[in-house]
Amino acid sequence: MLRSSGLGAVSAAILSMNRQLEVRDVLQTIVASARELLDAEYAALGVPDDHGGFAQFVVDGVSDQQWKAIGPLPRQHGVLAAMLHEAKPQRLADVRKDPRFEGWPRAHPELADFLGMPIADGEEVLGALFLANKKCGPPTERSAQGERPVRPPEEVPVRGCAFTEEDERLLRLLAQHAAIALTNARLYERSRELTIAGERARIGHELHDAVAQKLFSLRLTAQAATALIDRDPERAKDELHEIGRLAAEASEELRAAVVELRPAALDEDGLVATLRTQTQVLDRAHSAKVTFAGEGAPRALPAAQEEALLRVAQEALHNALRHAGASRVAVTLVHGGAGGGGTLLRVSDDGRGFDPRAVRKAGRHLGLVSMRDRASGVGGTLTVESEPGKGAVIELEVPGG
Repeated sequence: MLRSSGLGAVSAAILSMNRQLEVRDVLQTIVASARELLDAEYAALGVPDDHGGFAQFVVDGVSDQQWKAIGPLPRQHGVLAAMLHEAKPQRLADVRKDPRFEGWPRAHPELADFLGMPIADGEEVLGALFLANKKCGPPTERSAQGERPVRPPEEVPVRGCAFTEEDERLLRLLAQHAAIALTNARLYERSRELTIAGERARIGHELHDAVAQKLFSLRLTAQAATALIDRDPERAKDELHEIGRLAAEASEELRAAVVELRPAALDEDGLVATLRTQTQVLDRAHSAKVTFAGEGAPRALPAAQEEALLRVAQEALHNALRHAGASRVAVTLVHGGAGGGGTLLRVSDDGRGFDPRAVRKAGRHLGLVSMRDRASGVGGTLTVESEPGKGAVIELEVPGG
């Protein structure tokens, strides 16, 4: 039987894992939770690749300086290989005395008592989780941060304790839930990849239609200019001016499409920096003045909300620059807006405006359906204010943040 305190700690660890959506965050949470749960000095988790190494490897209890000094990631050998290939837990009083032990790099911390647990989803082993050096009993010698030779096991002080059978049961329970959290995170990342692929396909179709129409017009106008150049030079000159105008429009279509096809750097740069960069690019590519301003202290938002805010901003900018003939477009992101509890995106322009009701009746949407879908998908509220001759203001507020 597990102690009630142990079950409570496992429950807290499970809740912590399930709050994460990105695979890397889930892996780090699993490792940190396991180390804290079993009071170990070191913890690590490796996700195997198909080439005898690890696609990902996260650690807890090792400083950045130590981690850099250790060098390349381990290979799938020794006790790690046993966990991955046999899918069985490994509880050892001293890993260095195990016949499968093959040593470690010179800068590697000194490990003694060891508890390893495979993380498996059915027959598939997703990773190998292990802990080392349980914190109990009298203090024992620890490795320095610098590089030094690994001493033989008989020269290392005997530890005062080791991982117990109950520790193994706790870690097994944690690993079972870790498999679920890791599988869910992978599905989430895959769904995001499919969403991005869908967005790119949509933009590709729009690009094809818009540029194809422009090129068709260019060809007809060039043919007309060729036919008129001898008998009516003035009209031919007008047609050539039209060719220049159509070519400029086609160039703007291509530039704007390239901006949208460029992957959003939300994970690396965050929403504020991504919006600022995209508005700067659009400002250079169009004759309209495009600006961005952030108000309030930037806060971390769930990935789905950040993506919705970015996509709505892109759609609103697309409408203002391509359809509204705006000379000025302003993008504002307000953290703590509307009562202090949400994040508010506002895109305003001084273009020709439109009647939202007439747009719906005419079967045109200007991307409003897509924007409303994105807003509802993250629990947000979309507001559209516009009328002919008075520009447009589009706002999306999402909760939290």
